[in-house]
Amino acid sequence: MDEELLTIGAFAARARLSAKALRLYDRLGLLAPAHVDGVSGYRYYRADQVEHARLVALLRQLDMPLARIAEVTGAEGAEAADRLAAYWADVEARVAGQRTLAEYLRGRLSGRSSEMYEKFAIETIDVPAQVVITESRHTLADELPTWIGASLGRLEAGARECGGVTGAPFVVYHSEVSMESDGPAESCVPVADEAAARAWAGRQGRARGTAVRVEPAVRLVYTRITKAQVAHPQILAAFEAVEQWTARKGLSIAGPCREIYFADWDAAGPGDPVCDVAFPVRRSAVSTE
Repeated sequence: MDEELLTIGAFAARARLSAKALRLYDRLGLLAPAHVDGVSGYRYYRADQVEHARLVALLRQLDMPLARIAEVTGAEGAEAADRLAAYWADVEARVAGQRTLAEYLRGRLSGRSSEMYEKFAIETIDVPAQVVITESRHTLADELPTWIGASLGRLEAGARECGGVTGAPFVVYHSEVSMESDGPAESCVPVADEAAARAWAGRQGRARGTAVRVEPAVRLVYTRITKAQVAHPQILAAFEAVEQWTARKGLSIAGPCREIYFADWDAAGPGDPVCDVAFPVRRSAVSTE
């Protein structure tokens, strides 16, 4: 045996890892032995693989997914550091969202829900029937913001062939979108020309779930929120405030909830109103209070 190669036991001791961990890293493609005996199956490692083994172990302590570990260890120098920084930025964003969600849930569990809802002003509005071009997708919560921006951008571009945009774009949630439930969600852009819209939708095919339909006249109960409040889980309080108000008035929700985007998202600041969170209700019963 080449004296530069170490048995798995000797290498594990030098890397301060267990042989079990080294076998796992090999199986996952994160750290392959330098040599595997064809008869015994014993693994042997080079001494210069110790630093790589320790790096993999440290990245695992950050709960880094295996694919991301492969990206970091496959890069060198500044590029590897940048990939680690990008991963950690994602972690901090996720933890910040979880911290906000925990505070929101504490409010609910402690009976302070009414205090959270009081800051939302609830109103009603009648919206006439309108032709909309739409794009639907099953998506989880972490992918939702990116998809909303991209899909509305595609639809607004398509609206130029359909007589132009005639109203605020909106997103309809036909079922819950969370980290466990994937909707579907439907992005909608009102347009002027139904015939042109149907021709446009026919040219798009079904690859993106594109369609055209007439949205019936509807009365909405809604509250207006800022750009900062659109983020999950802050937006949950807005939806629940509208639901609570609707229930107190003895009204019936008549369809899926929606978000109506009436402002330039990119130009808006965190405190600027950008979105109405709304539920359709039965027109005959709605109070104008």
